[in-house]
Parts: sequence; structure tokens; C-alpha cells
Amino acid sequence: MEETRIAVISIILTDKDSVEQVNSILHDYGSFILGRMGIPYREKGLHLISVAIDAPEDAISALSGKLGRLKGVSVKTAYAPKDAGSR
Repeated sequence: MEETRIAVISIILTDKDSVEQVNSILHDYGSFILGRMGIPYREKGLHLISVAIDAPEDAISALSGKLGRLKGVSVKTAYAPKDAGSR
């Protein structure tokens, strides 16, 4: 079994035209996603999305990269320590 990492990906979406692409990309990585929370901030015209993920590092990097290349999308990823979740 490939080693996985736990991470949280924070997404700030300022271009509503990218919403469908963001959802499609997240769907493609759905088997790794532990949970997702989206908050529309209508007064500011943006959406805040937080995604908890447990996946191989290359998959997390690929997901973050694909999202970050979209117009009006800012992405930051925070990783748990490598030994987090091991017993």
C-alpha cells in the first residue's frame, strides 16, 4: 500500500466561472477526500472551500496544482506531520 499524507487544502474562489471546474477536479479526487466544507461569502463575491484529504503526496500536489491554475482560484495546502495518524 502506498504511503499517504493527511492534508487540508484551502481554496478561495473569486471567479464564479471556475466553480464548475473546481467541482469537477474535486470529484476526480473524491476517493481521497475525507470531507469538504464550502462557504459562499456573497457580500464579497467569493467562495471559501476547505478540503480534508488523505492521499499520496503526489496526488495532493497534483490536485493543488490543477486547482491553482484555474482563473480566480487561490490554493494553499497544509500537511499534517508525516507520522500523524500512525499507530
